[in-house]
Amino acid sequence: MLNPFRILRLLAHVRRPSCIAVMRVFTDGFWLKKGYEAMTFFGTIVTASEGLDSEELVRHETIHLRQAQSTHDSWTLFYLLYFWYILRALPQNRRMKNAAYRINPFELEAYRHMDDPSYLEQCKEKGATEWRTFARMKPRERLKKFYHK
Repeated sequence: MLNPFRILRLLAHVRRPSCIAVMRVFTDGFWLKKGYEAMTFFGTIVTASEGLDSEELVRHETIHLRQAQSTHDSWTLFYLLYFWYILRALPQNRRMKNAAYRINPFELEAYRHMDDPSYLEQCKEKGATEWRTFARMKPRERLKKFYHK
């Protein structure tokens, strides 16, 4: 049975992004919007299905961890920026379903590199900062560049 309050236990154990070596997996579909497989929640991967076995999906969520490390090692700043970019891109949802999510600079970087096993090693050395390049673009530009070729 789903218990939406289980997520509160995760909040009690939140650590700075730099203190997380391996992300734990927490299974509870209550928190995920239909059509989404997983999300990063303060250094924990929340997934709807048992036995998360997709390397690409784990890599995608781990890139978000590296991005949080690159936002002054702060989950708060990471999530504030994440939702700011979503809000700024909401008008693009009229042009394409879920555009605000898809053209979020953090998601663009994670989707671009989730198939590259060496990217996480690069991020350890240089940080996951490609999202900053995308953030300098206007939401409409990101939509055109990445989805209307």
